[in-house]
Amino acid sequence: MQDAQLILPAPAKLNLMLHILGRRADGYHELQTLFQFLEHGDELGFALRQDGEIHLRTDVPGVPHDSNLIVRAARRLQQESGTSLGADIWLDKRLPMGGGIGGGSSDAATTLLGLDHLWQTHLGEDRLAELGLALGADVPVFVRGRAAFAEGVGERLQPVTLPEPWFLVAVPQVFVSTAEVFTDPELTRNTPPINLRSLLEGGGRNDCQPVVEKRYPDVRNALILLNNFTAARLTGTGACVFGSFPNKDDADKVARQLPATLPNFVARGSNVSMLHRKLGILA
Repeated sequence: MQDAQLILPAPAKLNLMLHILGRRADGYHELQTLFQFLEHGDELGFALRQDGEIHLRTDVPGVPHDSNLIVRAARRLQQESGTSLGADIWLDKRLPMGGGIGGGSSDAATTLLGLDHLWQTHLGEDRLAELGLALGADVPVFVRGRAAFAEGVGERLQPVTLPEPWFLVAVPQVFVSTAEVFTDPELTRNTPPINLRSLLEGGGRNDCQPVVEKRYPDVRNALILLNNFTAARLTGTGACVFGSFPNKDDADKVARQLPATLPNFVARGSNVSMLHRKLGILA
């Protein structure tokens, strides 16, 4: 990454709740969820190319180069903007794949925003969010960079101001298939809609959690462990589980008591993503 002209973070997110209201005719699920960012994430580096080529210089095991969301995002921005420029891209991968904390989606959003800045394409946040939605339902929230209440398939976003506690995030060493979770016949699909006021007063759960616990014993065991110290929840479709604490010292103290076989990290919640704070300095 030493050759990068621009280095940007790709922050993790948590789904503080996730309700599934029903399944649409197109197979997607109507949901309500509450997103908040973490002060922890991947890091991407970008350098201009004049030949229009897009090269991800970091191998991602199990993900072919042209299938990577980073490459797909870069090429989609090229097509939409008509630029003749290309890019070399490097990835410092810190977020687990299949963890439910937005690794691939966040990388894609950072690519869209980073190359929009580097190429000076000036598409604007609204158009970049539209491009992101074609890559994945979670990409727009990372493009917008604000904690949000999301509805639809996750694309209708209402910014919210939430407390910013410290989170302990445990990372069970399993890859959770989102597709398997959403096609499980036991998945709750009829949760009544909740309004934002009720949600902020303490309502909400993760409808995917019972299915994930049933399918993945490692996730269930992590929830049991963390529940000994705080109210533990699943984020997204998992596999990561989390609990909140009023300060870093309390979170660190619990982290030290978790077994070495359960990787984890401590990070502060944030209502504005660290990517947008960095871009704000560059603007």
